[in-house]
Amino acid sequence: MSNLIQAAKDQISALTIAAYEAAAEKGLLPSGITLSGTIEIPKDVAHGDYATNAAMAAAKAMKRNPRQIGQAILDHLDLSDSYFASAELAGPGFLNFRLAPRWYGAVLQDIEREGANYGKIDMGTGTRVMVEFVSANPTGTMTIGNARGGVLGDALASILERAGYDVWREFYVNDAGNQVDLFARSLEARYLQLLYGEDACAFPEDGYHGEDIWDVAQLFLAEHGDKYAKETPSVRQEALRVFGLEHNIQKMKEDLARYGIVYDCWFRESSLHESGYVEETIQILKDKGYTYEKDNALWLKVTELGGEKDEVLRRSNGVYTYFAVDIAYHRNKFNVRGFDQVIDVLGADHHGHALRFKKAISALDIDNSRLNFLIMQLVRLVRDGETVKVSKRSGKSITLADLLDEISKDAARFFFNSKPTTHLEFDMGLAVREDSENPVYYVQYAHARICSLIAALAALGDTVQSAGSIDPALLSTPVEQALIKTLAQLPEEIRLAARDYDPSRINRYLITLAGDFHRFYNANRIKGEAPEVLHARLKLSDTVRSVLANCLALIGVSAPEKM
Repeated sequence: MSNLIQAAKDQISALTIAAYEAAAEKGLLPSGITLSGTIEIPKDVAHGDYATNAAMAAAKAMKRNPRQIGQAILDHLDLSDSYFASAELAGPGFLNFRLAPRWYGAVLQDIEREGANYGKIDMGTGTRVMVEFVSANPTGTMTIGNARGGVLGDALASILERAGYDVWREFYVNDAGNQVDLFARSLEARYLQLLYGEDACAFPEDGYHGEDIWDVAQLFLAEHGDKYAKETPSVRQEALRVFGLEHNIQKMKEDLARYGIVYDCWFRESSLHESGYVEETIQILKDKGYTYEKDNALWLKVTELGGEKDEVLRRSNGVYTYFAVDIAYHRNKFNVRGFDQVIDVLGADHHGHALRFKKAISALDIDNSRLNFLIMQLVRLVRDGETVKVSKRSGKSITLADLLDEISKDAARFFFNSKPTTHLEFDMGLAVREDSENPVYYVQYAHARICSLIAALAALGDTVQSAGSIDPALLSTPVEQALIKTLAQLPEEIRLAARDYDPSRINRYLITLAGDFHRFYNANRIKGEAPEVLHARLKLSDTVRSVLANCLALIGVSAPEKM
């Protein structure tokens, strides 16, 4: 697992400590001082590639001027066989280091050796993590909010895998409760209306009015005819419930597969009820003294656990609430299936629930630091500057299936993988444009451009060489070195994306890398150069191609060879 940026920082630390000890041994600096300080990458390359304030940090302990300390360290630095060509004293006592060709060559060699695994780190050390995402209500079609949650959850899961976690993707199917009963009654009304006319059966006042309910009822009628018209309402509703849920869940699976998302498990809420696990979980809470009765309902003392308000577990009609079932579900995640960590991807409207729920699970002796949330903000679809509100097909808000009929999976996944904590304005017109203003096109074009370059030069007999056979000293222009530094940044981007639950860092990294490549390509000739220069620049280009494909795959976007 390569991280040449961290390796360079570690080497600076070792070099400065060795230089200090050599100076102290000669009596030039006081001995026995622990050299610390920070090592940073200056924004301005005029200040070097790396800088440390170790001399300034040691000034108080050594009772010396920082520049005097810095000069003594500089005079005893041994940069031979290091990643650095030179070092200099600057400002009030900074030591600035400049990278040698060896470091740039090592970056290319490491990427070549690690291939598709480049960027992999061992941050997770095999920790078992469940990422639960989308978990859309199966009583209807998936919305654009589900579409955003889908790509954020899936991309985060991939990043956590790259960061060394053992990751499990899960969809929680809400196939029980009041909303499913209402779904069945809505289907029943449409089924009878199809048979006998719309006046034959009153539609539930709070029923599901979408066109999709008509569609499912028609499919049921085509398969069963009027068989269930003669049955009791309870038998009829149960048959429609089962048929409707299975149809909708299968449609969700198909739409998500089209979107590039496949789960390890579709976990059914009904299984928690059928096994008695919900009732057992509530009994545990009772036995621990965390519940009380009020208004014929059972409440959880969330305020005693640090939350801002108590929550109902069982309503006065005897039905368990979503909150109660969710507690049982998370007890199953941690105590039955043994996940070390759980990440739930939720919409902005769940923020308050998430805070209270995190407090609540501690009542089950679960360390609630093991449960975390990725809270995503809302999406606004726009076309030609106007908000897109209605789908012609369903009469409702535009669905994931509708969206994928209009734009590519690649564009949808790239655009939705934006910073989750900010509102997203999804420009559908921009998503289909084939120019540099469209970020996914801009990145994919960089990959295709390199593939075309490689093919054209191969036709002339110039193929990509191994990293060890080129001279990295030939890659000495500012744009070449900036491009290699960006390539070296990927392991750190993976670490930060995993730490912050922010898969959009990979989007931003891809845009930066593509931009650096385009600048390199426009500033440096490849074809027609001396063979050793041609092969060095061709290898650099091919390395960029490899990392672009690597990162696009990480967020579920293709890397086309032609555009």
